[in-house]
Amino acid sequence: MFNFEYYTPTKVIFGKKTEERAGELVKSFGGSRVLIHYGGHSAVRSGLIDRVKKSLDEAGIFHVELGGVVPNPHLGKVREGIALAKKNGIDFILAVGGGSVIDSSKAIAYALADPEKDVWELFEHKRKAAGCFPVASVLTIAAAGSEMSNSCVITNEKTGEKRAYDDDIARPKFAIMDPELTETLPDYQTEAGCTDMMMHTMERYFTQGGNMEITDAIAEGLLRTVMKYAQILHKDPGNYEARAEVMWAGSLAHNGLTGCGNDGGDFACHMLEHEMGGMFDVTHGAGLAAIWPSWARYCMDSDLNRFVRYARNVMGVEKKDGMSDRDTALAGIEAMEKFYHSIGMPVNMKELGINPSDEQIEEMAASAVRACGGHKGSAKVLYKDDMIAIYKAARG
Repeated sequence: MFNFEYYTPTKVIFGKKTEERAGELVKSFGGSRVLIHYGGHSAVRSGLIDRVKKSLDEAGIFHVELGGVVPNPHLGKVREGIALAKKNGIDFILAVGGGSVIDSSKAIAYALADPEKDVWELFEHKRKAAGCFPVASVLTIAAAGSEMSNSCVITNEKTGEKRAYDDDIARPKFAIMDPELTETLPDYQTEAGCTDMMMHTMERYFTQGGNMEITDAIAEGLLRTVMKYAQILHKDPGNYEARAEVMWAGSLAHNGLTGCGNDGGDFACHMLEHEMGGMFDVTHGAGLAAIWPSWARYCMDSDLNRFVRYARNVMGVEKKDGMSDRDTALAGIEAMEKFYHSIGMPVNMKELGINPSDEQIEEMAASAVRACGGHKGSAKVLYKDDMIAIYKAARG
């Protein structure tokens, strides 16, 4: 195992009707003038925004609203939020939504703390954040884990670049998590969310060093749990217990817990998918499902012991007479593809609905290399030619 730091300052309020406590919680963290940031009309139609506003009103907290955040959240909306927040003297950002809304809120919060600088410079990694206004969330989608993480991903819609910036100062002050708020999600969105949280765990699992037995056991248990309840929700979307299990799993998958003691994780699949999302605006979790099998087959020989362990402990592959470790690893990958299909997720780009040309693949790989500084990965370090090979294999 390697040395590690584990920092998870977010206060979690979990359960039914917890969104009614938004006002008291904002007040307890010093907020007095709040920007309510949200996505589409469903948060308004469902009455959730009104319930949050009522709670803030009862706590005597000023608030303004900004909706319209889209999946793969846009830099343009971030800039709109910055201007609105400055105009109204905002001192606290409350995200009502999923990972895209929370990420947009974090970007606004970074900008408010350093108002003379362009926030996109952070995502270009030209500088580090000087500060961050307080952010919190009322979670409506179990997926990204942004409600407890240090991560933030924004898409520059003018350039097609999808870029991440990670900093502990952006970890939310609190996360209100009511599983009932996720019950009206379309099945595709639910299952893409389950795929995303699994990938957050798997990115930390497939490493070349620093593994701890306790961390592996937590990761494997989380993966098996998400798989079980993702399949239940595919058939029974109103199952509260299943909603609760995957909602909590999404937070644990990306708050750092499943990476304690290892080398920091692989995250090449996320890098590859970010380029797909920037170019084709695909659903993030579905994009991860479409790229992972090709990544896994390309990388497994470089990290065979981990792929064998994954096949046995997560996918339940039994080693039969004459079955090599490589056979076992391949069986685990095939079992993962079968699972993806069982919840309506793709296993290649063709099933995802995109068919990038060789030129577009070259462009995505070149952009990924620029974003990661030349190479990415732990299970296998990937360079541009490796990324091109994986993209081509993933076309289906």
